[in-house]
Amino acid sequence: MKRPPVAPRKQVASRGSVRVGKINSIRLQSSICPAIVAREQRGWEGSMSHVVHAVQHEAEHRLEHEHADGGGHATKVSDRNKKIALLIAVIALFLSLSETLGKSAQTAGIELNIKASDTWNFFQAKTVRQTTLRTAAEALRIELTGQTDEAVKSLMSKQIEGWNATVKRYESDPEQKDGRKELKAQAEQYERDRDVAMSRYHNYEFGSAAYQIGIVLASAAVITGMIGLAYGAAGLGVIGLVFTGIGLFAPNAPHDAMHWFGHLFQAAGAH
Repeated sequence: MKRPPVAPRKQVASRGSVRVGKINSIRLQSSICPAIVAREQRGWEGSMSHVVHAVQHEAEHRLEHEHADGGGHATKVSDRNKKIALLIAVIALFLSLSETLGKSAQTAGIELNIKASDTWNFFQAKTVRQTTLRTAAEALRIELTGQTDEAVKSLMSKQIEGWNATVKRYESDPEQKDGRKELKAQAEQYERDRDVAMSRYHNYEFGSAAYQIGIVLASAAVITGMIGLAYGAAGLGVIGLVFTGIGLFAPNAPHDAMHWFGHLFQAAGAH
């Protein structure tokens, strides 16, 4: 007798291997796709400083090329570009100053926010202790009315007086400066200082943005030869100086101005 052919088994095995291959390919794609997406996201992430450095590099290359060419027209262009290069250097100087002040203000704001949070937590702890002692004193006072033993009543009265004194000390303690009243004032002061520091930080950031855009425009003026871009860069440098000065001397001025304009528009709308 002849044995039946084993071809169907091979076909089943081949079909199974194809199926396993598809599953493995799907798994491979699912594991590779997040990596590809993350890589694409990192590729799109770029800061303004990278753009500034790239444009500055191109401007430096253009200056070197024109200096090598020589000639009358090249000398004029070179003189003009030297002035623009000096403008870029000045703006970059103020940019570094603004960035340094901004980081310092941001760090100060974070530290003050932590101090304010810790002080409010201490204030809440004092409040809980004060409420607990006040409740205990009230309960003991009610129990005192039913006592007939004078010795017990005297001890209970002393205990109530001691708890009440502690409650008052928790409310205000000028010597230790850790009463609820003092802690509240200290926490509010930390919050005000934090708001000022963050206002400084925001003004410095606006100034840094103006400086960076100004550097880009000045570098583009070197590359394209459009002198209007250089004037625009100088104007942005002035704007950056204004924001840096506001951050130094009047950090709350923009907020106060917006608040004033808001009240003005509300009053105009009411009429």
